[in-house]
Amino acid sequence: MSDQKTQTDNPAEILEREGEIAADFLENLLDIADLDGDIDVDVDGDRAMVSIVDSEEGRVPRRLVGSDGKVLDALQELARLAVQAETGNRSRLMLDIAGYRAQKREELVSLAKDAVAKAKDSGEKQSLDPMSAFERKVVHDAVLAEGLSSESEGAEPRRYVVVLPA
Repeated sequence: MSDQKTQTDNPAEILEREGEIAADFLENLLDIADLDGDIDVDVDGDRAMVSIVDSEEGRVPRRLVGSDGKVLDALQELARLAVQAETGNRSRLMLDIAGYRAQKREELVSLAKDAVAKAKDSGEKQSLDPMSAFERKVVHDAVLAEGLSSESEGAEPRRYVVVLPA
């Protein structure tokens, strides 16, 4: 049994600890790179949520997000590995930098609603452009919330969502 389980069996406390471990790792990384940013830790459902936000000293550099969020994805994976190294358990924590994921989520929900409307109006399935796993999950959830179903098709890195008519 891992140290994490022996310290607490409360899922919220486990997730908070994951967030704190990731935050410490990211804070050290920012210090080494001499970059600005404050770190917020929260728990959302069954995930630790860690955000790097603008600090009083300056703004979070956009290069931490990278093209299409690729640097953000890499930093998230490194933070997950830091948590796993500390706890022995795989983490599903989510990292956001300068509100990139929050903004992307809003855009994807809007895209999903448009696809749902087209599928309902035409009675035909609607195929969307290829997306990352995070983006597909957001779209699948939004489609389900609108009362339709969807599925992923294709192979990485060209995997995409298809919205199915009723």
